[in-house]
Parts: sequence; C-alpha cells; structure tokens
Amino acid sequence: MESLHSKSAQPQLVDSRRALHALPYSGYTIKWASLAWEISEAQALRRRVFCEEQQLFESDDLDLLDHVNTKQRAINLVALGSLCGWHEEVVATVRIHQEARGVWYGSRLAVDKKFRRQGQLGASLIKLAVSSAHALGCNLFLANVQLQNEGLFTRLHWQRIGTNVLRNQEHALMRADLDFYRPCRTPYSGFMVRGHGARTSTAELAPSLLSISAQKNPLFHAEGASL
Repeated sequence: MESLHSKSAQPQLVDSRRALHALPYSGYTIKWASLAWEISEAQALRRRVFCEEQQLFESDDLDLLDHVNTKQRAINLVALGSLCGWHEEVVATVRIHQEARGVWYGSRLAVDKKFRRQGQLGASLIKLAVSSAHALGCNLFLANVQLQNEGLFTRLHWQRIGTNVLRNQEHALMRADLDFYRPCRTPYSGFMVRGHGARTSTAELAPSLLSISAQKNPLFHAEGASL
C-alpha cells in the first residue's frame, strides 16, 4: 500500500480536496468565530463581497469596530462549511456589537456567492446574531439592511423603522422582534444546519482515498461506501 504521504498519493489527495469546494457541504456550523483563521477568512470574504463585488469600498471594509483595542469591538460570526465533522472554510459571516447598554447592532452580512443557493446561511447567521446578543442583555437589536435583503429580514420577524443612506446607498433601518429569538448562551459552539444538495457518496467526495484503501483491501469497494 502506498503511504498517504508518498509523492504519488499527494497529487490525488490535493485534487480531491479541490473538488470538494465545488460541491455543497453536507452541513454548516453557525457560531461565533473563535480561531484566527476563522476571523481572517471572514474578513477576506467581506472584502470579496463589499469591495470587489458590490464596490462599496475601495480595498478594505474594516473599520473601528474591527480593531482589537476599541471598546465597541465587534464580535464576528461565521458559517463554516463542514464535511464529516471537519470545518473546511468560512462561507458566510456577519458581525455584532453593542452600541450602548442593551442596544446591539448587526452589520456586514456576507455570503460567498458560491453558497447563496443554500438559502439558509444568511438566515441562520441572523438567528444566532440576535439570539446571542439577547443572552447578553440586549433589549433592542438593530441593523441597517441593504434594500435587496429587506424581504429576508421581514420574514425573520424584523420591522422597518426608518431609512439611512450609507456609502451612497439607501438602507432600511430595521429592528428585530426579540420575542422570536430565544437567548443563545452557547454561541461559540453554535448550531448545525444541513446543507442542501450535498453529495454524501465517499466515491464522489474522495475517490483517491478509496483507491488507496482498495489496494490494501480488495473487499473494500467504492460502490458500497457512503459517509
């Protein structure tokens, strides 16, 4: 049997890993970001969405809320693509911060364009954003929402209470109905949501691993394997 670290096995494993990113994940973990790579990938995703795609900022959308030493430093939330229990990448993000005692804001909601058809990622992040702030004493949760997203927030029990112009774009100032958001006291572990249209056949997800295993045990066949 070839070692997984052998030169001939490594290219196959790399190709399989690249192929995974073209497929929907089997599940997504919605949580507060706790690791440096989660925060870094969340900020990179924001740059892709708000700078490159929407062109609301030139090169970076970071502000005072993102700096470590500010009193009102924002908390980053992430949706992590998960496969067999392993977190692979940040596919969506949002941030929250406390503006005043009991008054919280959500901002910078971004979903990677490759995963927008999943549908539930933005809604799940909004749910955790409000629920985790609720557990910290929030009695008013607000957000300046891009108009194309107003319908989503309305369906999630938000109400428009005003209008603001940010970055030369009209935004709906919206308020969450806290009665629909039970306090979440475990935001670092968060919760899982199932992926839509995910492939779960091991033969499809990691054919090179099956090939290597089959060399060792001829009774192990790709056709009968599933995750």
